[in-house]
Amino acid sequence: MQPVHVLILAGYVLLMVLIGAWFSRRKAIADGEDFMLAGRSLPAPVLAGTLLATFVGSGSIIGGASFVYTYGPVAGIFFFAGTVIGIVCLYFMATKVRRLSHHTIPEMLEVRFGRPVRVLATVIILVAFVGITAYQFTGAGSILSIITPLSPAQGTIVAALLITFLALGGGLKSVAWTDFVSVVVIVVALVGSLAVVFIADVGGIGGYVDRLDPALTSLTGTLTPVQLLGYFLPLFLLILGDQNMHQRLASGRDEGTARKATIGFFGGAVLLLGTIILLASSSSFLLPDIEPGQAILGLAGTDLVPIGIGGLLLAGAFALIVTTGSSYLLTCSGNIVYDLVFQRRGSARNAQKALKLGRWAVLAVTVFAYVLGQFFPSVLALQMYAYTMYGVAITPVVLAALFWKRATAWGAIAGMVVGGVVTVAWESTGRSADINAVVVALPLAVTALVVGSLLTRGKTTDGAGAGTREQTTEGAHTG
Repeated sequence: MQPVHVLILAGYVLLMVLIGAWFSRRKAIADGEDFMLAGRSLPAPVLAGTLLATFVGSGSIIGGASFVYTYGPVAGIFFFAGTVIGIVCLYFMATKVRRLSHHTIPEMLEVRFGRPVRVLATVIILVAFVGITAYQFTGAGSILSIITPLSPAQGTIVAALLITFLALGGGLKSVAWTDFVSVVVIVVALVGSLAVVFIADVGGIGGYVDRLDPALTSLTGTLTPVQLLGYFLPLFLLILGDQNMHQRLASGRDEGTARKATIGFFGGAVLLLGTIILLASSSSFLLPDIEPGQAILGLAGTDLVPIGIGGLLLAGAFALIVTTGSSYLLTCSGNIVYDLVFQRRGSARNAQKALKLGRWAVLAVTVFAYVLGQFFPSVLALQMYAYTMYGVAITPVVLAALFWKRATAWGAIAGMVVGGVVTVAWESTGRSADINAVVVALPLAVTALVVGSLLTRGKTTDGAGAGTREQTTEGAHTG
């Protein structure tokens, strides 16, 4: 335990708490709209920062670093390419997503497909996002165990409490601004660590290439192409249909702000993920005996980086994970409030009730996420399960709702049910350690969506609303 690291972490946690307290004032958070969508007031830099921080949490700092440490930098590029390519696609979707301005993904699906689709989508999203929240708790707890005398289990509890506080207080306004500050710190820490390690310890690009294990320099590392595809697809599918991404784009000041923020998101992701790949792969020969999940964070506890940069690295990574966890707590809360209770926008009284219920929902999701996190052996394993569940069962239906006019409610239901059931069934067999469930589940889910839609043209489920009335969707919740 380094006293300097503890002081830096304590100062950073205090800053996050103060930001959360500032935005929890009654003046800042008046109703559910402020709580979930920051009053649609976020400027482009803050929006870009919160997009980046939401997607680059413990799944990248710990899970992604573990993957790169184990399989090599080239395989790591394929792993993270799903994020980068997904952001490019998201850029072209940004204007439409901001124009629709829904609270949640199921809310948008109901306008297109009807209420049964909304309810089913809500259940699947909660299953997936509670899993993502769970590994933020675990990841942040792991960092606390490095910096402080706390055990990983104790650190997880402390992290869960802090994450819950930020989500309960100022909602998305609080989370977005803490995201922005966290991204600035983690970029400085990661780039600074990379510069020091490469110059002083690795010996530049030449030394990096010479010292890297030849087994890790092939195109797919030690994985087969099918296995590598199983890691690429979950990230790609998640970012396209991620409710967090859609909510943040909807929280921008206008459509132009959403597109500008997506450009900043892309640049920040390339910088951060590239740095993670180089640092984690360097750790494979600088720290050959370390646990893979500590490939980057473990550098802070050695003499490979200056103590100040190491402290910033740990504090920034912790803050990034904390705000990512808060984001997913918020989005789960939004599903409970707007998709299960207040399915129609109503009076100011309902808006106040939505705010109160949203905070109670945050507490409930915290408990479920903590319990779920106890059943997975690693951050990477939980990450792949959660990403696959969402990407297979939800993303194809979201894309069909936005861009395929022939999609029907029955097709959407078929796609979600097949995708979710196959994912759970494949995970339960234990085969996901060899081939990720997405490789099997995605083709079956898309086939069910397409075939189901083509066979049920002109038919609706009970309560189905608009069919293919996309113009209604676009006009229903504008600005």
